[in-house]
Amino acid sequence: MRTDSSPGTLPAREHLPATDAGTPVLDVVIPVYNEEKDLQPCVRRLHEHLARTFPYAFRITIADNASTDTTPQVSRRLEAEIAEVRAFRLEQKGRGRALRAVWSASDAPILAYMDVDLSTDLNALLPLVAPLISGHSDLAIGSRLARSSRVVRGPKREFISRSYNLILRGSLQARFSDAQCGFKAIRRDVAQALLPMVEDTGWFFDTEMLVIAERAGLRIHEVPVDWVDDPDSTVHIVRTAAEDLKGVWRVGKALASGSLPLDRIARPFGDDPRDREIKDVPKGLARQLVGFCVVGGLSTLFYLLLYSGFRTFSGSQVANALALLVSAVANTAANRRLTFGVRGSGGAVRHQAQGLVVFGIGLALTSGSLAALDAAGGNPAHSTELAVLIAANLAATVLRFLLFRAWVFPERRDSTVIASHTPAPQPPLPVRPGGNHFTYDDYDDYDDQFRAGEAADRTWGDATMQLQPVRPTDTDPRDAR
Repeated sequence: MRTDSSPGTLPAREHLPATDAGTPVLDVVIPVYNEEKDLQPCVRRLHEHLARTFPYAFRITIADNASTDTTPQVSRRLEAEIAEVRAFRLEQKGRGRALRAVWSASDAPILAYMDVDLSTDLNALLPLVAPLISGHSDLAIGSRLARSSRVVRGPKREFISRSYNLILRGSLQARFSDAQCGFKAIRRDVAQALLPMVEDTGWFFDTEMLVIAERAGLRIHEVPVDWVDDPDSTVHIVRTAAEDLKGVWRVGKALASGSLPLDRIARPFGDDPRDREIKDVPKGLARQLVGFCVVGGLSTLFYLLLYSGFRTFSGSQVANALALLVSAVANTAANRRLTFGVRGSGGAVRHQAQGLVVFGIGLALTSGSLAALDAAGGNPAHSTELAVLIAANLAATVLRFLLFRAWVFPERRDSTVIASHTPAPQPPLPVRPGGNHFTYDDYDDYDDQFRAGEAADRTWGDATMQLQPVRPTDTDPRDAR
């Protein structure tokens, strides 16, 4: 994607190498609010599954969203009994707030979360995180709407889920199939760049994160899951749906206005073959041709409608000039954004001026064709005029594309040599006061430091993280054995 403010060449995804044990590879977060009944069996079941099937070190983090029952006591007891469990307490509610806090403070290279009811079959957990470990993908989500998924739930929730995803596809052009499944994972380096752009702190957090990631060109891996609805879920469907629709409107408005700085994370972790410099192969030519043809076809229809309208009160030459002028302005703007990927207002006036020069050439071709037709036929029929104009516009279209590509929107040849990527120092992880538990105030301090580092440096750590395979000889310093 070429823009006027390209961030340059950024590091490609890499397989996370396996090294000595130490920092957990996977940090699974379980956001909870008043889950004193389900929390303990959920954590023990998840821990047993990971210990039996996951080949690397892991951690389970309980993110308590200001629970008012005995959930905090259950969390602390589980932390004391199980070495791989951590408790994280927030004094404000919000699933998105909890995930942002824990993911921002975690040192694990792979971050995941799942709902406390464990509605999703845990056998999908390893397929969920494997593409992130291998470097194939940036995010991974479980999908209940994939063809091979096996789902048991009532018709009401089925209708709501499918309707919501249809809304996302129609309004935000989302291509992922299931935004709300509580079963997702993300690489930590991706999260560091992505989380500061996500505003929502509640249930819409997932959707906003996925939409921004997809629009920025990140790769989202989908895993079909087996899922059984929890009839005792405490989620308020109507209130959640209303908040989600507000979020859709807010994100859609931000995307339409260009206020989201997508260039900052546009394909930074992928070795995109479209970005490679290959000898004798014009960069982006196929994609530009498709975009130009689509814009050109729509512009031609727009031009013919304008011509027919102007022809009712003026001569053919005047109608042609007016229709071509209006359609040329619209055509230049559309090609600038959609075909050649130029965003922002920088250079827009110059591009329109150059587009008018191209318009003048097209006007000469079409006007000359009309003049030749009038000289040959005297008083040609309207249908004959349209046929001649279509042929003349086809010739002008080919010339317009060549001029657009070579003169109006040429490929940038930056003379500045981009330095090889050097890992930037990461902000230190927060020290948990009093021993074992973070507080929300501690996260605020860390988040301020995190954002300050972002504003000052605009660089992030190397995408390569260190994996720690579990070995029988590994021991935990807290283990009395």
